[in-house]
Amino acid sequence: MKKRSVLIAGHPTSVSLEEEFWDALKSVAQARGLSVNALIEEIDQTRTGNLSSAIRVHVLKAVQGRGAGEG
Repeated sequence: MKKRSVLIAGHPTSVSLEEEFWDALKSVAQARGLSVNALIEEIDQTRTGNLSSAIRVHVLKAVQGRGAGEG
């Protein structure tokens, strides 16, 4: 588990994810032409639960080919 600090709407927060999810998140962001932080902000705007869980679900959907280009 790796904890990293990110800015969401100008406010710092920390997110804990397994290294494999950080790597996949970077790949998804790169494929969309976004920074990791920008992608996390998008995910944050549409989530209904925990941010770390929302990121994992987003990455899973992107890897499975569903929602790779959606925020």
